[in-house]
Amino acid sequence: MIHLTAKNFAMEAKRYPGPVVVMFYAVWCGKCAMMKPVLEKLEQRYAERIRFCEVEIEESAVLAAEYGADVVPTFVTFRDGEVYSIMQGVVDEKIFAERIKELL
Repeated sequence: MIHLTAKNFAMEAKRYPGPVVVMFYAVWCGKCAMMKPVLEKLEQRYAERIRFCEVEIEESAVLAAEYGADVVPTFVTFRDGEVYSIMQGVVDEKIFAERIKELL
C-alpha cells in the first residue's frame, strides 16, 4: 500500500489514471488493524488494476477532514480522479470485494 500525505495525495490518488482505494486509518485504531489484512488481500488480487493507498489521519488531518474521515477506518474509492464511494467502519470482506469490483 502506498502511504499518502497532503504532499503526494493529488498525484498518487486523484491524478492516477486508474481506480484507487484509500484507507484513512489511525495507528491506535483496532478496527483499522482488523481491516488492513482485508485490504492487503484485495491489493494482491487486483495488483495490476487497482491502486491501494493509506492515509494516517493524525499525520494528514486536513485530508481526513476533506474526505469526511471522522470515523476510522474510512475507505474512499476514486475512479477517473473523482470520489466514487465512501465506506466507514468494519466492512465485511465479501461486501468490500464487491464494492472494489465495481471500480473496474
